[in-house]
Amino acid sequence: MPVNEQIEILFIEDNPYEAELTIRNLKKYNLANNLKHIDDGAEAVDYIFNKGVYANSEHSGRPRLILLDLKLPKVSGLEILRLLKANEGTKAIPVVVLTSSKEDKDVIESYELGVNSYIVKPVNFESFSKAITDLGMYWMILNQIPNT
Repeated sequence: MPVNEQIEILFIEDNPYEAELTIRNLKKYNLANNLKHIDDGAEAVDYIFNKGVYANSEHSGRPRLILLDLKLPKVSGLEILRLLKANEGTKAIPVVVLTSSKEDKDVIESYELGVNSYIVKPVNFESFSKAITDLGMYWMILNQIPNT
């Protein structure tokens, strides 16, 4: 993908199996054509805010949707969410937490920080596949985002 091409989905997930399964399901319905997968919280922050190795890149840093795991190496998903929603340039980007955590404190803090949706990953393969497909269809086809 060319560096200056607009990323539609930024997918931040460190579990390789869940990442592959998610990407495969999004591709099945042509929802992952412009997807960027990052498996590290610090790299995700650099990508979003054009810092570090992304400092001189031409990407916009503003995807149409962010799929965010909470349990990430280096920088947690909650910290990424906090940074996103505190910044004028990124606060309107829809963020869907896609995590295995059912802990009330994670759900509450995510919504207090401004998450748009909180989805607990189903353990069952078929349920997980359907959840990803439904999620992609809603956020990429049905949901209307502001033009910037």
